[in-house]
Amino acid sequence: MNSELARRIAFTLGALLVLRIGTYIPIPGINSAVWAHVVRAQDGGILGVFNASSGGAIARMSILALGILPYISAAVAIQLVAYFSARLRRLQTSGERGRRRSKPSHGFSRC
Repeated sequence: MNSELARRIAFTLGALLVLRIGTYIPIPGINSAVWAHVVRAQDGGILGVFNASSGGAIARMSILALGILPYISAAVAIQLVAYFSARLRRLQTSGERGRRRSKPSHGFSRC
């Protein structure tokens, strides 16, 4: 077996293991008894569909139950802010060069 292929398979299996373990870590501050009651009440509805697609992470209210939603929300927020900010709009329209410029290399932004 090719060592590159073995490395990729090991990475994939490791990522799946981290994902499965992460679905059992609950979000702090959530009352699990109340959440279990809500999930049981909405079992046949949309919450049940989301729970089935997340592998039960919604019912356990795990830290990985959110999935890609925070990324999508951040992308929408940036689009809205760019609508009102001329500087950010110019960076967005300048393409790859603007994206590279908007990421400061030293950790501080030049506002």
